[in-house]
Amino acid sequence: MRLQCNPVDNNRHPEVPREQDMTQHVSVEEKLAVQELLSRAAYALDEHAMEDLAGLFAENARFSMRIAGGELAGPFEGRAAIMDMMNAAVSAQTDKRRHVVSNVFFGERDASGVVEVTSNLTLLATEDGEIRLLTAGVYHDRVIQQGGDWRLLGRHLELDKPY
Repeated sequence: MRLQCNPVDNNRHPEVPREQDMTQHVSVEEKLAVQELLSRAAYALDEHAMEDLAGLFAENARFSMRIAGGELAGPFEGRAAIMDMMNAAVSAQTDKRRHVVSNVFFGERDASGVVEVTSNLTLLATEDGEIRLLTAGVYHDRVIQQGGDWRLLGRHLELDKPY
């Protein structure tokens, strides 16, 4: 069975065409750098370091989310719209969140330099001395190198249950 990195085509960035026949391998060093990007994004969100988080998204990034097979939230178009949504979510939190990213795997790089990356999310919360599992899900990301740094160009999150 071949796993697909991004089965949700509505997350495809409109300015980045998919060219299945012109792919390039992603090096181990690049994979490590992308894994660090994903980890930094999770950590920045957990620590409410919103400026740091914003810098990890491309200016023309897209974000969408679906919770438990429900209606699609988004897409939020552009870094500013994504950060408005994330700032609103963070401001409503009363607990301490931990976004744990795991089981990361990669597709090939397409002709425009975009790499599809799939990973699992486990979302934990601590409040009043209690740690609880809020939800789990799958990130379907599209990343690109810009100015020597990897950035999130597209992110779709499929959550297993509401949180």
